[in-house]
Amino acid sequence: MIDLKLDTRKVMKIYDPTLCCPTGLCGVDIDPELMRIAVVLETLKKKGIPVERFNLRDHPQVYVSTKVVNDCLMAEGAEVFPITTLDGEIVLKKVYPTNKQISEWLNIPEEELTIKK
Repeated sequence: MIDLKLDTRKVMKIYDPTLCCPTGLCGVDIDPELMRIAVVLETLKKKGIPVERFNLRDHPQVYVSTKVVNDCLMAEGAEVFPITTLDGEIVLKKVYPTNKQISEWLNIPEEELTIKK
């Protein structure tokens, strides 16, 4: 008998405002919040956890074709970004999720969200 385990992990996606580059980590004044979220998402990807991040400048079609994001953008304007979705539903607007929120949403210990030295 074959034991098939379904992947039941939730998928988190972050829709950034227009950033100068995919992570927003360029220039001399780096926003610590952008640095934190970049590290957390890279850590999750290295652990095989499905997360995606989009930049309005680089992926405008994703913002148009993702109905919940497009509807929110049309109703509230670009000030609504960043938007975080979990399994296609908006769970957070205007700020990036905290490590605690990500930990709870994805059922991962919070201490695993940072790169170990």
